[in-house]
Amino acid sequence: MLEYEPIFRLERDRREVSRLVEVLDLPAGARVLDCPCGQGRHAHLLAEHGFDVDGLDYSPELLAVARARGTGPRLRYTRGDMRKLPARWSGRFDAVLDLFTSFGFFVEPADDARVIREFARVLRRGGVLVWHGGSRDGVMARFLSRDWWETRDGTLVAQQRRFDPLSGVLTIASRWEGPSGRGAREHRIRLYTASRLAELCAEAGLIVEQAYDGWRDRPLRPSSSEMLLIARKDR
Repeated sequence: MLEYEPIFRLERDRREVSRLVEVLDLPAGARVLDCPCGQGRHAHLLAEHGFDVDGLDYSPELLAVARARGTGPRLRYTRGDMRKLPARWSGRFDAVLDLFTSFGFFVEPADDARVIREFARVLRRGGVLVWHGGSRDGVMARFLSRDWWETRDGTLVAQQRRFDPLSGVLTIASRWEGPSGRGAREHRIRLYTASRLAELCAEAGLIVEQAYDGWRDRPLRPSSSEMLLIARKDR
């Protein structure tokens, strides 16, 4: 998690959840799925706002962190694969949230389309999908091949990135060294344009109604490195 220390801050989480509450415009008690929920940064705050929240993630380690934040009648966590959500969830949710570049990490692009179809299946008619992640157009416009920073405990983190324009896959190699030791890992994520995501949504019966410049309350721009899409289930 050292890679994300510069952005994993409670004050940032609260700002993002406030924006979610604004764009969702749902009453207290509305059913919300955070998928994948990771360490529960958004899920527990949404439950505090009065929503009935389910969080699903594949990682036992991240779910343990999420549960340590607290659970209750309005907040539940489930371990599972976002490509095959529980059958009992069909038509259950008023909103599904896919946040913080939590999409595009499967090897096969067909699995990404499958995830969108699963999101559509568990939404009630008229329910909304809120998708947040990197915008391929904006990321490529200001592509940074190398980056480094120092964490609060003095650990130095460095990243090297490469992008394959044919597959759309961004590969990020991270290395760190500090008081707690050293290590390295590599992960890959497939970047999408807003138009391609809108096509995937439409194929699943979801119509993209709004496209924002990340968490900002302004329209998506060609230079936006992040995007927030709002899609509604029309059938």
